[in-house]
Amino acid sequence: MMKRNSFMLSLLLALLFPFAAMSEVRVYDVSAFGLKAGSRKNASPVLQRIMARIQSECSAEDSVVLKFAPGRYEFHEKGAAQREYYISNHDQTQPKKVGIALEAVKHFTLDGQEAELVFYGRMLPVSLLYSANCTLKNFSIDFHNPHIAQIQVVENHPEKGLTFKVAPWVNYCITNDSVFETYGEGWTAQQRSGIAFEEKTKRIVYNTSDLGYSTKGVTEVAPRVLNAPGWKDERLISGTVIAMRTWERPAPGIFLSHNVNTVIENVKVHYAEGMGLLAQLCENITLDGFGVCLKGKDDPRYFTTQADATHFSGCKGRIVSKNGLYESMMDDAINVHGTYLKVVKRLDNRTLVGRYMHGQAWGFDWGFAGDSVQFVRSETMELVGTANCIASISPYDKDTVTGAREFRIVFQHPVDPEICEKAGFGMENLTWTPEVVFSGNIIRNNRARGTLFSTPRKTVVENNLFDHTSGAAILLCGDCNGWYETGACREVLIRGNRFVNALTNMFQFTNAVISIYPEIPDLKKQQQYFHGGKGKGIVIEENEFDTFDAPILYAKSVDGLIFRNNVIRKNTDYRPFHWNRSRFLLERVTNVHIEED
Repeated sequence: MMKRNSFMLSLLLALLFPFAAMSEVRVYDVSAFGLKAGSRKNASPVLQRIMARIQSECSAEDSVVLKFAPGRYEFHEKGAAQREYYISNHDQTQPKKVGIALEAVKHFTLDGQEAELVFYGRMLPVSLLYSANCTLKNFSIDFHNPHIAQIQVVENHPEKGLTFKVAPWVNYCITNDSVFETYGEGWTAQQRSGIAFEEKTKRIVYNTSDLGYSTKGVTEVAPRVLNAPGWKDERLISGTVIAMRTWERPAPGIFLSHNVNTVIENVKVHYAEGMGLLAQLCENITLDGFGVCLKGKDDPRYFTTQADATHFSGCKGRIVSKNGLYESMMDDAINVHGTYLKVVKRLDNRTLVGRYMHGQAWGFDWGFAGDSVQFVRSETMELVGTANCIASISPYDKDTVTGAREFRIVFQHPVDPEICEKAGFGMENLTWTPEVVFSGNIIRNNRARGTLFSTPRKTVVENNLFDHTSGAAILLCGDCNGWYETGACREVLIRGNRFVNALTNMFQFTNAVISIYPEIPDLKKQQQYFHGGKGKGIVIEENEFDTFDAPILYAKSVDGLIFRNNVIRKNTDYRPFHWNRSRFLLERVTNVHIEED
């Protein structure tokens, strides 16, 4: 009788869950393919073989786990996967050489088990595309020889120029025309910009911002000690550490595109030549314990990524970033936005041609049939006409979406006759806009700004520590003229955060600790408001501000702004220098409620 009951139960389960019987968990260990931790074997071709095996052996219903053992694994350009990836906010150089290329996988987990993935040359370490229900966890990404060159000031003489010591891991030479040049596997760089860090605290040096310099005429005065006679900057005292950099950003550390339900847990990016993580056209992403960070307090490096720690372009669903550490990067901890297409042709009353305008944002999908679109006048950043829906969309300047800059978009309803190529108009895709939760993170010692949000859906910035972000800690932007990054924020809650000595330097959009700064070329002509509206708006409450300077909040073109129950403490850690001497500076703001401490 028990056997019959057991059989009937199994049959019932099979009927209720028809796919369960056909699926299984398949575990692939890289050691089974001859890849051992610490072996110095080139992991790039091995990972290509492993992924080919997984694709051939596993069905779409299988759950797949790819495992590493703890330890160091080295990835070189030779034998790496080569892909034509167009990546938002990066240089569109092709092809990309990819260490671990994960494409069209479902229910896939990459479990590094604390593996250290170390890359050489100019590579994209990890990509995940056209995938669903995938998890990346428990590993770190680093480069053996970063493209940022670290030096330390030995002597700064007003007549003889700067004498500096080159960090031991940096490969360098002096060119025939006497310029300092660094190099690595397949690359060279002549840096002309940089960021200065305090030797003991690893904070960015007060009131230095982006350094400009020349190493022309450099000479070696001792082993790995050089003098640059033309580099003169009295702010750079002996001991100052400088991250010398170019403005190139060929690839992020992790690239996500066209994925659904991605989770990244306990992953650390110690260096990437672009963003730490770039996600585009993805739905639902959770980062838990993700870090763009140094390798502990004894790490001899002072820098991490060349650009943002995390960046989300044209995503939807829900983005959650929690319990993270973002430090020493050359831009924001997080940037969430869409991309305006500029209207460059009106073909008929329902058809427009839109163009990607920025040189680092083109070549990938902008929208799909059924997506909701609204129109904005670039000069005043005001909405024009009514929202519409895409009936069809296709590349206009190429045969394929890949590499396209222009799209022919047919709308379901007639487009307002005012919208044409003769004046500046942009198109914003409202469907590909996410809800955001950014909570429990630490952001410190980085260049430019702490966080940047540009999405009309609810955004919560809660219980974070912003520690010496150098520029503004939080920026709400929107721009259809330069970066072309959408769009207006409708509902933002900034609560329970602590801000410690932001604004030690001046960068773009850094008008206050919290800067609400859409780019509006002609504010005087504006009749509408850009941010907020419809009874919602921006709430800033129960935060702590520790500051040496005056500006706390700057806001432009906002309908609905509340600042309440916040604590502001003044200190004397630095000398005040900001041009903005107002605690609250508001331009064209309505429905405001401000309570001072």
